[in-house]
Amino acid sequence: MTARAWAELLRVSALFTVPGDALAGAAAVGRRPNRSTALAVGASLCLYEAGMALNDWADREEDAVDRPHRPIPSGRITPRAALTAAGALTAAGLALAARAGRPALTVATGLAATVWAYDLRLKHTPAGPAAMAAARGLDLLLGATATATAPAKATATAPAKATATAPAKATATAPAKATATAPAKATARAAATAPATPPRSAVPAALPAAALLTAHTYAVTAVSRHEAQGGSTTAPLAALTAVAALGGAVVRDRPGETKGAGEVARTGEGKRAAAPARLLVTALTGAYLRTAGRPLAHAALNPSPPLTQRAVGGGIRAMIPLQAALAARAGASGTALAVMGLVPLARSLARKVSLT
Repeated sequence: MTARAWAELLRVSALFTVPGDALAGAAAVGRRPNRSTALAVGASLCLYEAGMALNDWADREEDAVDRPHRPIPSGRITPRAALTAAGALTAAGLALAARAGRPALTVATGLAATVWAYDLRLKHTPAGPAAMAAARGLDLLLGATATATAPAKATATAPAKATATAPAKATATAPAKATATAPAKATARAAATAPATPPRSAVPAALPAAALLTAHTYAVTAVSRHEAQGGSTTAPLAALTAVAALGGAVVRDRPGETKGAGEVARTGEGKRAAAPARLLVTALTGAYLRTAGRPLAHAALNPSPPLTQRAVGGGIRAMIPLQAALAARAGASGTALAVMGLVPLARSLARKVSLT
């Protein structure tokens, strides 16, 4: 069992498509990435890798016929080791989610259950693409929930301190200082521990972004069901249509005008400020369409196994610009650019380890 065998089993080249889920979720709830977001990213990575290991364990007999070069049928990794890794990674993912709070653990538990159900029962059924798509949507909601429930210490402390010191300085007597300071400190502590966004509001705010990512995943998964034998023109053509529709849906909402911009967006200053954000969303959406659309078009014209596998790989890589576009649409341009920074890393590693 070598490091390369484990890299192939866990599809490490696809790992770079995972952090953008949580980051797009954080942007959807209007919060900057924080410690809880990082925990959500760690949980997502663990659960994703658990799914990869479990997938090959469940398909070991099928892969012995269609893909004998895979780590388990080739004998480089034992089935027991792959199953053990899946269980350990699932436990690690849930532990990280628990540190981000109970709401995040609830979503992560649903995500883990979906991953195991897909690999063990649903993959080869009509519900397979829907289960895989639901897992990606839940992954984005995990980032949104974890981020929204984190306390906003930086914003709560400054006003509290100002409230605490101003009345105390205005009155020179010692009792007045004590009276003014104690309630203010209590208010500061309460504000510092309270989440800036109530947990219940995180899921509805992130649902539109999660729905778009879910739809893309469904389309790519439907194509992947034919990657070993090829022969399906309908699946890549339907996926190509879905990708075009999703691109249109992403650029339809204009940043700075439809998400809480209020009266400022109606002024010339607000429109000028929103123009760069719109350009960024358009550019990122174009990158998404190019990454996913070109190989899907080739597979639709010639549904051979190599071109179908290339279309699936393109659909997986396209998740990164889609996540970035969703973050930019929510007004988080910095997060969007950070997510796009993963593209060259994913491309470089994909040359060494296959995505599929």
